[in-house]
Amino acid sequence: MSSKYALGIDYGTESARTVLVDLTDGREVASAVYPYSDGVIDERLPGSGVRLEPDWALQNPIDYVTAVTDTVPRVLQESGVDPGDVIGLGIDFTACTMLPTKADGTPLCVLPEYRDNPHAWVKLWKHHAAQPEADHLNAVARERGEPWPSRYGGKISSEWFFPKALQILNEAPEIYDAADRLIEAADWIVWQLTGVETRNACTAGYKAIWSKQAGFPSPDFFEALHPRMRDIVREKMSETIVPLGARAGGLAAEMARRTGLRPGMAVAVANVDAHVSVPAATVTEPGRMVMIMGTSTCHMVLGTEQRIVPGMCGVVEDGILPGLFGYEAGQSCVGDHFAWFVENAVPALYQQEALERKVGLHQLLEEKAATLRPGESGLVALDWWNGNRSVLVDVDLTGMLLGATLATRPEEIYRALIEATAYGTRVIVETFEESGVAVDELVATGGLPDRNRLLMQIYADVTGREIKVAAAQQAGALGSAMHGAVAAGAEAGGFADITEAAARMAHLRDEVYRPIPANKAVYDLLYAEYVTLHDYFGRGANDVMKRLKAIRAKARV
Repeated sequence: MSSKYALGIDYGTESARTVLVDLTDGREVASAVYPYSDGVIDERLPGSGVRLEPDWALQNPIDYVTAVTDTVPRVLQESGVDPGDVIGLGIDFTACTMLPTKADGTPLCVLPEYRDNPHAWVKLWKHHAAQPEADHLNAVARERGEPWPSRYGGKISSEWFFPKALQILNEAPEIYDAADRLIEAADWIVWQLTGVETRNACTAGYKAIWSKQAGFPSPDFFEALHPRMRDIVREKMSETIVPLGARAGGLAAEMARRTGLRPGMAVAVANVDAHVSVPAATVTEPGRMVMIMGTSTCHMVLGTEQRIVPGMCGVVEDGILPGLFGYEAGQSCVGDHFAWFVENAVPALYQQEALERKVGLHQLLEEKAATLRPGESGLVALDWWNGNRSVLVDVDLTGMLLGATLATRPEEIYRALIEATAYGTRVIVETFEESGVAVDELVATGGLPDRNRLLMQIYADVTGREIKVAAAQQAGALGSAMHGAVAAGAEAGGFADITEAAARMAHLRDEVYRPIPANKAVYDLLYAEYVTLHDYFGRGANDVMKRLKAIRAKARV
């Protein structure tokens, strides 16, 4: 009997990654990456040249379809696997990444009459220009005494669905009117794959204020938010929310033709990139926090009951695994943090050394930073170069470096930025534990654990916890493939549920990062300084960061 396989497609910030996985043991058989042709659109619209304002981040949905039709044939060809043995496909996506479409799913941005309007395009997760709308939403919720903000740490982020929808209505009502559907990109691509519109429980729960027990906020709330939003869920979304691992539909004939897959093959409902990585990192029980570490970091942990955690991104029943409450927190700037420094602040001398040694700048800086002792640089930084997602939930906060002198070297700053993100993770872990959600162990996955051993050791030293690493280099794509196998079902050669799939397909590496006691002692002192700065600049004692942003905005008009 031949092996059975599943496909997982992980839609990231800059590219989509597709893996073909053997269901016997989770082995990656083949993979392919498609870098989005338009990338992250944050300066001008493609083609028209329309200039975007600060804090905008858009994408082209056509890139999402091309990612499927480009990568799937490549992995089939590379693997030599019979398409008839591929039984399921799952996808995961950055979130909230949303777009307006017509009733048939056509994105407004591909229509000539709307192409030059930025609001017709996909709003990427890190589109932060809806902060005024988020502020308004939070104020209305407080005034009305709405019960649901506590499930999200007391504050809804500008990154989420309804602030983005409200921004469209406020700034481009003609786009809001033209949009028959407002939909997560995750659900949109599944719609393109199957011809069936579905809404998944993960994005609805974490990004659109939906709960299994209460549904969406009431129409009265939406009317208080904006009179024309009263029936937004009924008119432009859906009240039918589909659980994770369910079958969204079969692969449509046209998509089968363009990919070489079998028509009618099971396609799972969509998922979020961080959340789908949890079972792929072997975690199916409470107490083990998964850190998905890349451009940003998401912190995911499971619990048996609902607790209220300040600044968490959300707690959703069945939001990660069935039968458990899934908690999410996160940091908006991690890999982006280090990339910013390398791209903008490394002197020519270091670039020349990297060129001569034929190593990347990140590797060179990591090597040099690894020779430093904790505290040796005299630096401490705040990791808010892209705002704060948890626990302050404030995109208007900005980064800071303290302690620099004329003797400060690039590797010292590089290490300080790594340490800052580790301190941010420790704040999140301690906030969960203080709120009654156990975090006994850390499991890391994503791109950073594969590339930066120094970073992983610093995280162990700062948090004082052992860190294990998931074996899969593409945990999101593996998790999506696992859900694709669950959607296909045991009778087709897949699995009855995601726990069974994880037991068979998910693995950890042998390496474990353990805290070094002497390092932790120094980092405890530095962490105390970080917390002082964190609270001073982040909790209202000094709003200089926001004042500077306001001055910048006026200067750019």
